[in-house]
Amino acid sequence: MPAEPGGGRRHFKGVSSYPGATPALSMFVRAFQTPDLRKKLLFTGAMIVLFRFGSNLPAPGISEQNVSYCSRVSRSSGVFAVLNLLSGNSLLHLTVFAIGILPYITASIIVQMLTQVIPRLEKLRKDGQAGQAKITQYTRYVSVGLGLLYAIAYVQAARTGAAFPDSGCGPAFHPLIPNPTPFTIGTMVITMVSGTAVIMWMGELITDRGVGNGMSVLMFTSIMAVIPGEIEQIYTVKRFFYAAAAVGVIIVVTTLIVFIEQGQRRIPVQYAKRITGRKVYGGASTFIPVKVNQAGVVPVIFASSLLEMPQLAASMFGHSPPGWVSWIDRNLDPATLVAPYVYFLAFFGLILGFTFFYVSITFNPDEVADNIRKYGGFVYGIRPGKSTSAHLRYVLNRLTAPGATYLALVSMFPLVALDKIGLGQDVQLSGVSLLIMVSVGLDTVKQIQGQLEQHSYQGFLRKPKFAGTRHRAAALNKP
Repeated sequence: MPAEPGGGRRHFKGVSSYPGATPALSMFVRAFQTPDLRKKLLFTGAMIVLFRFGSNLPAPGISEQNVSYCSRVSRSSGVFAVLNLLSGNSLLHLTVFAIGILPYITASIIVQMLTQVIPRLEKLRKDGQAGQAKITQYTRYVSVGLGLLYAIAYVQAARTGAAFPDSGCGPAFHPLIPNPTPFTIGTMVITMVSGTAVIMWMGELITDRGVGNGMSVLMFTSIMAVIPGEIEQIYTVKRFFYAAAAVGVIIVVTTLIVFIEQGQRRIPVQYAKRITGRKVYGGASTFIPVKVNQAGVVPVIFASSLLEMPQLAASMFGHSPPGWVSWIDRNLDPATLVAPYVYFLAFFGLILGFTFFYVSITFNPDEVADNIRKYGGFVYGIRPGKSTSAHLRYVLNRLTAPGATYLALVSMFPLVALDKIGLGQDVQLSGVSLLIMVSVGLDTVKQIQGQLEQHSYQGFLRKPKFAGTRHRAAALNKP
């Protein structure tokens, strides 16, 4: 293994490296005992309940009886299986929140990447809070546009019966939309797009007044709402052994994700002492944490979204597909793969490429090195300036390579493992959903723990620790 430029010790931190970690149950009990944090948790819970209510509220113009029948006869597959998983089963039942939060997530990734190539957006990003508010507004516009495309595609698939393949449901038999007039179709599309806008609003409310990132919390809720039904479906169809095998695969993958997500490389930084008048500033030792998975789940979500676009477009043609639709069904639809290597290679390559690209735009070694130099700091054994930037870039590349490979393998492992044990068509849980669920859960728990630590600080004037101290002080003050 080649030596790192300038030497230096390696500092890794994993799950077991937190000696003072608070147990989860005790932490939540303390959170509810803190008034401010209790209000935030209750507000977040209320938003989640409202979100699940909209996810079960049928959209206007559909036949609830036919939708229930078709969903029992045929489970969703391909792109609709992924979308249904991320929407918490609301897509399968044609509800108001059927499109879910995927348009907003995709729009956020697109706008964030465009800030690196469009000068106006890059200038807004550097303008502080005002510029960020403008970028957020652009993200909302793109989300509504993507939501409109998703809604049109899915309503068309529901009208033709392509949303429930191999079920026989269609315009002639158990129609999902009994009266598919232009007014009815338009009403359904507008309702679903409006549902996407309401989800965005709820997510922003959770971020401002609740706990954690609002959109991530809603996505976590959607995935958790699907898992019990998936396991129950396996138990009903294939009994206990296969249900236990599916649970085992989920536990193994989740454990691996938790272990890797907590791993980080610590780059030690020393700040020199500065004397101003009679005061001494600086002289502290700190570190720059660089995670093994610096990109999070963004590359996986974006790669999945890109692979879903051709499937979504192909689903709009119903039962009379042209030649290119047949090629997509054979090579890019996970439910009907004839040449699985095409899908897996495309998925693997997109994750690797987007991981390196996303890390390069979120962690700028030149900017970090310049900030260290401005404040009188230096990395041990490395000269400030260009040498520090080169060292940071070297470390980042060495961590990003295994991190990108880990993301790609974890995303595809459940699909392959569940298919090998005969559950590929019975469970729609993927590595993407497990990555999202674990990452969001860890981030939310860390935020709660951080807020608890803020409330645990005490001032210089403390109350007497023992009751006798108060009585003795009162006795001394008596004349």
